[in-house]
Amino acid sequence: MFNSLGTVLDPKKSKAKYPEARVIVLDDNFNTFQHVANCLLTIIPSMREQRAWDLTIKVDKTGSAEVWRGNLEEAELYHEQLFKKGLTMAPIEKT
Repeated sequence: MFNSLGTVLDPKKSKAKYPEARVIVLDDNFNTFQHVANCLLTIIPSMREQRAWDLTIKVDKTGSAEVWRGNLEEAELYHEQLFKKGLTMAPIEKT
């Protein structure tokens, strides 16, 4: 008698791409440039100081900026952390 607890995976389904998402900061009238840039530097992985300032300026000039794109689970984490620091956030956009 053969008893297996293993599961056979459909190769087409197992190669499916993990959901990705965009984290977008919105402009507001109460966060300072310094605060926004510092939040991006401390929360977004591999963020460089010049990039944080460039994104902060983009938020101010255009009303929003994508500050991170990648795995949905990580996007949710960064979105939540930025929101808890007081930044105004767009809903997470799945790509």
